Amino acid sequence: MRILIVDDNPTNVIIIREILKKEDYRNFITASSAKEMLSLLGIGSEKGEEQPKQSNIDLILLDMMMPEMDGIEACRVVQQYEQLKDIPIIMVTAVGDSKKLAEALDAGAVDYVTKPINKVELMARIRLALRLKREKDWHKERDQRMQDELKLAALVQNAVLSLPLVEDTFVVHALYQPSFELAGDLYAWYSLGDGRYGVILLDMMGHGISSSLFCMFIASVLKDTVTTYVEPEKVIQELNRRFNQLYIEKQLVQYYFTAIYLVIDTRMKRIDYINAGHPPGLFFEGDAKKPVLLESNCHPVGLFDRMDVQPQSLSYEEEGHLALFTDGLLELVKGEQEEQLDFLVEHLSGDHDWQEEVMRTAFFNDNADVERDDDKCLVWISLKKGTDKE
Repeated sequence: MRILIVDDNPTNVIIIREILKKEDYRNFITASSAKEMLSLLGIGSEKGEEQPKQSNIDLILLDMMMPEMDGIEACRVVQQYEQLKDIPIIMVTAVGDSKKLAEALDAGAVDYVTKPINKVELMARIRLALRLKREKDWHKERDQRMQDELKLAALVQNAVLSLPLVEDTFVVHALYQPSFELAGDLYAWYSLGDGRYGVILLDMMGHGISSSLFCMFIASVLKDTVTTYVEPEKVIQELNRRFNQLYIEKQLVQYYFTAIYLVIDTRMKRIDYINAGHPPGLFFEGDAKKPVLLESNCHPVGLFDRMDVQPQSLSYEEEGHLALFTDGLLELVKGEQEEQLDFLVEHLSGDHDWQEEVMRTAFFNDNADVERDDDKCLVWISLKKGTDKE
């Protein structure tokens, strides 16, 4: 532990040094003024003059009354820097004015000792301050490790999301903005052969670590489930069966997820789907400004052991596009669901081709550093006539 002693009186410095030596504290340095102290910490007297690096000082014993800059003002300067504000500062003062002592504590000092210095009192306050510093450093290191692990987990989670797919008659893209490092939304699409494609978008209840773990489990079984069972009702029923295998005894929260799963046949120009408690998908065909709603037709996945579902179907003749989204997009607009849907329809109608920047500006350009209430996800499917092959 390294201690910095700051005092313009050499006698006081000698006294403190001798006390520390007798207590086997030998790693200390001294400064004869507040400005010298700031220089040792790597900063000037004004914030912004320099940006200090992380300091190797663990404790500062700072005289309150010094010429040019007193200890209270110096303490305020130190507190302005994120890299230095956690260094405990103990004020050393001959002033008995309670207002001054309160001002020093408000400025960022953690404690004070009065002159003439009492050895027992000084060492007790130093040991307490250093113990608190060690505990704070431990928590900061642990939190940093957790943040690093969360970022790595987020990269892994992001890696399971499907990449854009561009085919002659079928194009699909997505935009995704989690509310937390780890999220509960998941989208995927698979080519099923013969011009058919399976597309799923799901939203796990809640967000954060627990939801992301359940979501990753579904991701691990999704490809096998979709390519094996293909048809909407069978896929949803199998996902429900798999999810219920995650039964956790005495769990306080019932986890489930909403989902919309589509099988799009570009040769037959037919869309079969199941919407399990999910916000309605929007299908725009031709020049129509009003979409066909792919509304919920069964309860969310994971609520019950069995799911009896009937797939819905629709056909199309002209080019068009489908917009699937999670409720994070709906919540951009306050009000009833009808008003929220009107807002989305207004921004999602029009050109059938994917326009990423337009969509990003409309729905995803809020501050990424601000934690939101829910994840936001948009999946855009363009259905095209394709090129005639002779």
